[in-house]
Amino acid sequence: MSGAGDDFGPGEVRRRFAEEARAERPDLALLCLLIGATADPELDEAGLDAAQIELDRLAGQLPFRPGGPRAWAVALRELLGERYGFRGSAADYRRLESSLLHEVLARRRGLPILLSVVWVEVARRAGAPVYGVALPGHFVVGVGPVDVGVEQRLLVDPFDGGRVLTGGDAEALVVGATGGPLEASMLVPAEPLEVVMRVLNNIRSWAAARPERSDVALWAVELALAVPSHPARLRHERGQLLVRRGDFLGGAAEMEEYAGLVEVVDEGLAERVRGEAAAARAMLN
Repeated sequence: MSGAGDDFGPGEVRRRFAEEARAERPDLALLCLLIGATADPELDEAGLDAAQIELDRLAGQLPFRPGGPRAWAVALRELLGERYGFRGSAADYRRLESSLLHEVLARRRGLPILLSVVWVEVARRAGAPVYGVALPGHFVVGVGPVDVGVEQRLLVDPFDGGRVLTGGDAEALVVGATGGPLEASMLVPAEPLEVVMRVLNNIRSWAAARPERSDVALWAVELALAVPSHPARLRHERGQLLVRRGDFLGGAAEMEEYAGLVEVVDEGLAERVRGEAAAARAMLN
């Protein structure tokens, strides 16, 4: 097994991330671990394997087919939330590690979405019918076959140790995040790439609040650009980050590319972005 080095440097990690993001059935755990390897140069291939083995080990401790959705939800809560202490707290929002799967597995602390990834990946390996649910502002896990009615499925909150949510609990989470009601469209299973983009959005938000960590913001936006069907505005964001980090020509070129993409639908925006690019080039004088 190769270790950290030229064969598993940043370029190879990003190549593998882009390759997996384009796969017919993207591996959510692997994509999250490759995000971690981008953030943490010490995470080598052996570390990726160890994290996957830990997910397998946890899955092996779940009861064999305990029953319906509630039985699965209780088994997951007892194993992950109670026995191993996976959960989150307000302090976890201030740590980059809370968005990195290998760190969450080691610390047993993380953001709602990463804890949900642990729940889903452990349960999936054990044969449970589970999926991520991207509620506005708070990611949770659905338990139960997706081809049955919503009323026959359960929502659990890994951030709260796997607590089973009532309809009122879920409504309160959505109202707290948006001020609006819970809608049925919010309960559909989240696809792996949707989860990955939300993880990267969280990392970009973390870095945006810390201007000294523009390095983190840059790699997060570059990974997001490797995900198919990414928002075009990420090109603008990357250009701005390159300029902020002193790459005036690279940033200007990226912004000009973005302006060319959007001018068909928004000439005013395109002109503003070209103005930013011109200002970036002027910084060389």
